[in-house]
Amino acid sequence: MIPINTLIGAYCTGYFPMATTEGLTWFSPRYRGVLPLDAFHLSRRLARVVRGDRFEVTVNRDFRRVIAACASRPDDAGNWIDAEIIGSYSALHDAGFAHSLEVWREGSLAGGLYGVSLGGVFFGESMFHAETDASKVALCWLVDRLRDRKYRLLDLQWVTPHLARFGAIELSR
Repeated sequence: MIPINTLIGAYCTGYFPMATTEGLTWFSPRYRGVLPLDAFHLSRRLARVVRGDRFEVTVNRDFRRVIAACASRPDDAGNWIDAEIIGSYSALHDAGFAHSLEVWREGSLAGGLYGVSLGGVFFGESMFHAETDASKVALCWLVDRLRDRKYRLLDLQWVTPHLARFGAIELSR
């Protein structure tokens, strides 16, 4: 397991761990994916879903289920969340630094995300969905919570086409 102080120190200096076929590897991308909270783009269709009553959203209600669901998500390149990552981030959650948003539909976990909170930055680690739009709803709720709490940035590690639609950009290290 990665010690909590090692994880916090790594985040403070721009690094994060991932499990790879070679074992635990530390990354610090030259170009970092971030989502400036004031530039978040929400489509009209998704805004209707968020305002609707299809989903219920909770915070830190079931961190371990969220991270386990993220770890079991199909990934052609191999999932970067292994038992060591799960144990390390669960300990970080118990210490109050890692958090989850859970999206429920009719009592079942439909999606969610988890990440690390340090100062005015939230480092998004992973998200999943078992139902269409559930992870997008989690992201919308996260952005609202971060804005309400005067956070300055949502770190996404890398920009994907999916995240670019929400306003994600790259910043040099």
